[in-house]
This record gives sequence, structure tokens and C-alpha cells, in this order.
Amino acid sequence: MPLKKAALAALIACPALASAQSSVTLYGVADINVEFANHVGAIPSAANGFNPGTSNSVYRMDSGGLSGSRWGLRGTEDLGNGLKGVFVLESGFNLDTGTSQQGGRLFGRQAYVGVQSATLGQISLGRQYTSMFEALANFAPAAYATQYEPVVLQSGANFREDNTVKYTGQFGPVTALAHFSFGTGLALPQTGASAIAVGGNGEVPGAFRRDSAYGAAATYMAGPLGIALGYDQWNPTIGTGSGTFRKAAVAASYTFGPAKVMGGYRWGQNKNAAGAGIARDDFYWVGANYQVTPALGLTLEYDYDKVHNLYGSTQVANPWQVALVADYNLSKRTDVYLSAAYARNAGLTLDSVATAYATSLSLGNSYALASGQNSMVGVAVGVRHKF
Repeated sequence: MPLKKAALAALIACPALASAQSSVTLYGVADINVEFANHVGAIPSAANGFNPGTSNSVYRMDSGGLSGSRWGLRGTEDLGNGLKGVFVLESGFNLDTGTSQQGGRLFGRQAYVGVQSATLGQISLGRQYTSMFEALANFAPAAYATQYEPVVLQSGANFREDNTVKYTGQFGPVTALAHFSFGTGLALPQTGASAIAVGGNGEVPGAFRRDSAYGAAATYMAGPLGIALGYDQWNPTIGTGSGTFRKAAVAASYTFGPAKVMGGYRWGQNKNAAGAGIARDDFYWVGANYQVTPALGLTLEYDYDKVHNLYGSTQVANPWQVALVADYNLSKRTDVYLSAAYARNAGLTLDSVATAYATSLSLGNSYALASGQNSMVGVAVGVRHKF
């Protein structure tokens, strides 16, 4: 009897003990929509002779319109003396098919562990967002909406990187960020006759620079005013060497009443392993959020890319896009939305050979312009639930 009583007491005590020690939160987003888009072609590749083919209109179901569908685990542990152990494991998935995103990674969106100081900041190690991408998050009018915001053109296809050491510090209204990746784990195929394949697994013995990356950023948020500065560099594998892809950005926002206006500029320059220019552009964006009622919010965004040089051509038509989002909250966790966009001289999200069609490849839905076309329209109606 004493043994049975002891076992029963242990079973009863276990949940309470786990609850007291646990600081793990399960969270996620389920976002899905039905979309129409016109003038859609195939993603150019060696298999189709880099020819996107004839124009088609598509009617499809997409996972992720305003947010990428995901589930994750986030945890902290108090270590004493103002220190905490922290971790995040976040998995992206396709809600329409139940498959994993980010190349089939189990935790492809984020996967890191670190130590956080109440006064000195946080050091984290693993797969993480770049400093510039994180700094610009509050200055992207559509809040990095998966479907139509040109995130890859703005921050680079390497906005998530493997093997990364990252610092984040909060000092009053200023947030400082810096990171270094030993190997980004990003590979983009050749998507045009003059284009090149870039990237790889990185962390190659004897080739420390190959696929490495680093960057830094800072934001200032005080009252209605916000300012961000950022720099990012990726050294992707190109042939047997490594190139140099650089980006720098500045952005600002101002909030008054139910409205927030924001905009920014991003300078970009890509060079091959020999130091010759691959691409040079200036990207601009401007937009606004307006809360019409507590339930209804509107977003308008305009993006423009001034292309100075792309694979040796200086006569490239400059891509631009205008996008609108109407989002209606049915509750604190569930909303319905309408997204629409018109892109010129590139596909939606401004996907083109300049971005190696990285958005289309990642989503599994082509936004490549068909042969002979120079514009694309997209409209989507969806529902999102946050848990």
C-alpha cells in the first residue's frame, strides 16, 4: 500500500511540476485563399529552354495570403541574475496540401536557441531572419504579406539564413541587430539564358567565405515616428568561387490617428566571383495603413524598382506594382481579407529573373510572366486564423 500511494502521489504531482517549470508556448497561423491571376507562365528553367511559354489565367487555392501558414514553439527559462534561456522552433506549411515549406525543412521559418540578458541583449544561434529583414518589418505597408508584397526584391532571397549567430539589443526606443551566417543554405537555380545559378549549402572546408553572410541594422521607434537603417551582404557560391551581393536600406514611418504612412529606399549591387557586375538597382516603396473601423483595416502600397544593370543589360524595363488589402476581423483571432495587385514589367511580387523567381519557387505557384506579356493582375479572397 505505501508503494501504491507513493506512485499515485508522483503521478498527481507530475503535471503540476511540469506546469511550474514549463515556459513553452504553442502558436501558429492558418491562412488560405482562392486566387485569380492572369498572364501567368511557367518558371523559366533549363528544362523549358528558359521560355515561360504561353499566357494563362489561373484559378487556384493558395496557402498564405497575408501570413505564411505556420506552427511553432517558443520558450524561455529564467536562469537568474537577469538571464534567460530562449528558443524558437517555427515550421512553415502549405495549408492547401499539408506539405512543408522552406525546402521541406521541419522548422524552416526559424530554429534557434540562445541566451537573453535583461540589460545587454540576446545572442541566438540557428536558422534566423537577417538583421535588415527584421528591422524593415514595421516599415513594410502590407506587413510582409506572403502573396503580393515584394519581400525578396526588397531584402533578398536570403532573408532567412542557416547557421547564423545573431545579436539583438533593446535600448529604450532603439533596437540594434547584427548577424553572421557560416552558410546560408540557400541555392537558386539558373532562370534565364544569361542568368546564373547562385548559392549552395555553405560551410565548405577550405572555403570559409563561400555562402557566408552578415549584416547589421538599427531601428528607432518613439511615439508616432519610426526610423530604420540596415545593411546586408551575402557571398553566394557562383561556379567554384563566391560572389558578393550587397543591399542597404533606410525607411521611416509616421502614425497619426487611425492612419500610418511609411516608405523606404533600398540600394542593391550584385557582383560575380570575379568582381564583375551582375545587377545594380534602386528599390523604392511607399504605402499606408488606415483603420476604418475597429474591425476593418485597409492597406495601400506602391513599389518601384529602378534597374541600372541586369546581367549586362542597361535597357531593362523598370518593374513596379500597386497592391491593396482589405482585412476584416471577425474576432481577435479570425479575419477575412481581399488582396489585389497589379504588376508591370514583372510578375506579381515583382518576381522575375532579377529575383531568380525565388518567390514563385518558394510558394510553388508561378508568378512568372508569360512570353510576350508585360503585366499581371492578381485577386485573392481568403481567411486567416491565429492561434
